[in-house]
Amino acid sequence: MWGLIHKLGSPKWFYYRSAALQPWCWGVATVLLLVGSVWGLVFAPADYQQGNSFRIIYVHVPAAFLAQSVFVAMAVSGLVFMVWKIKLADMAAAAMAPLGAAMTFVALFSGAVWGVPTWGTWWIWDARLTSMLILLFLYLGVIALRGAFSRRDSGARAASVLAMVGVINIPIIKYSVDWWYTLHQPASFTLTSRPAMPMEMWLPLLIMVVGFYGFFIALTLTRTRSEILRREANTRWVKALLEEVN
Repeated sequence: MWGLIHKLGSPKWFYYRSAALQPWCWGVATVLLLVGSVWGLVFAPADYQQGNSFRIIYVHVPAAFLAQSVFVAMAVSGLVFMVWKIKLADMAAAAMAPLGAAMTFVALFSGAVWGVPTWGTWWIWDARLTSMLILLFLYLGVIALRGAFSRRDSGARAASVLAMVGVINIPIIKYSVDWWYTLHQPASFTLTSRPAMPMEMWLPLLIMVVGFYGFFIALTLTRTRSEILRREANTRWVKALLEEVN
């Protein structure tokens, strides 16, 4: 079992095995995002109360889901790196962080734009909004810590600790609308209950959510493979690979 774990954690093994998976992930993500965005933004019916402004949901909800999921994935990767010293986990965490920060910003910005016609304001110190803003600061802190130390391992450990501690913010984000009185509505879309929206509105949203996660997998594979080549540049197998390419 431990041999399998360390095999899966081998940068060389991951680099070669992920080569075949990477184009499929990009292809599936591209198709899903195109279908979901055209369906949701053009063909889905307008909301009976919010009109066409509700269509921001097709970007806002997937971005918010992904922002939280990426941070959880970073925390798990940090734990694996700290406990089992598997450096591939840290490479993956480093690859995920910018995407997670970008998705958090997209969720916050799209939520602010949506808030104008819905709430009559761009921003309010609502529990959900504030906890999402904290998540953005956590992402920026993780990214900054990686470059704040002269030794890469020290920065990686500091970033891993912050990710593991900061993951406590994820359940706060999720349950903030239940624990406190907030302007933010409860979840419009969950995997555990029947959607409140008609099928022609929630099905493109589901496609967009899956497409965003496909994009996350594809981009993480691509960035992790690049990170492997950068960190393993002095190893024999990378030198041989670069010689073959050149």
